[in-house]
Amino acid sequence: MPQFIPAIAPIAPSSAVAWCFAFVEGQLLLPEGRAEAGLAPQPWSCFEPMRPARHFLGRIDGVDCWAFTLEQPPAGFRRVPLRAAMMSFDDTLMGVAGRAAQVLEWDRAHRYCGVCGTPTELQAHERARKCPRCGHSAYPRLSPAMMVLVWRAPAGGPRQVLLARSPHYVPGVYSALAGFVEPGESLEQCVHREVAEEVGVRVDHLRYYGSQSWPFPHSLMVAYTAEWVGGEIVRQEDEIEDAQWYTIDALPPIPPRFSISGHLIRDTVVAMGAAEPGGGTAAVR
Repeated sequence: MPQFIPAIAPIAPSSAVAWCFAFVEGQLLLPEGRAEAGLAPQPWSCFEPMRPARHFLGRIDGVDCWAFTLEQPPAGFRRVPLRAAMMSFDDTLMGVAGRAAQVLEWDRAHRYCGVCGTPTELQAHERARKCPRCGHSAYPRLSPAMMVLVWRAPAGGPRQVLLARSPHYVPGVYSALAGFVEPGESLEQCVHREVAEEVGVRVDHLRYYGSQSWPFPHSLMVAYTAEWVGGEIVRQEDEIEDAQWYTIDALPPIPPRFSISGHLIRDTVVAMGAAEPGGGTAAVR
């Protein structure tokens, strides 16, 4: 697996080619005529005539990584939605692409001070934009969110997991429950609150599963499993289109392993004794 070393400032000497995470209107540019994997190190000269404002991200196996936006694709490049592009990347490249998108969105959204409205200035020693008038600094922000797969083991029956779908999902695709952490709330408190709000059940015995950076636009997904302890499913109608209990060997279509929801559901049902579900879709959380 390629190794990514993050950095704020360019490392001397610069690499002869670079991983160029170039975006046009939020879509990643990939070279035309390449295989589906798409992205590869390019000579910086491909983009130099456009003179974009660049953000250094670090290095992948000694090759510089840059993020920048353009008004239009240069010759030989095509625009691809970031989510679709990331599905063909390995874990390292997927992480750096997500970092690039989040850094660019932070830079776009903090050109002016949120306190006094003065134009901000990029800082050389840290990833920050600072107001020269009042001194307020804006750093790239993350929005923590929890994801939880609720399970139960009915007496005399096979284990079940609670899966739901939101109205924006591709029709027929189900996933684990998720929600953003509110101010003053722990991740575990968020799990209990969101489960109660979205489907009306109570849970206990939370177990941490893992986390994933999710650049749509700047989330950090923290995943758990939890055991059902009571209550019947009552949907939060403005958030949940459908929610059902499914036996672990008869699941509906679920997200692929591209997202943490796909990993969470598959790994959990396999640990419970079922075969790994197949299929999936790109249109997931």
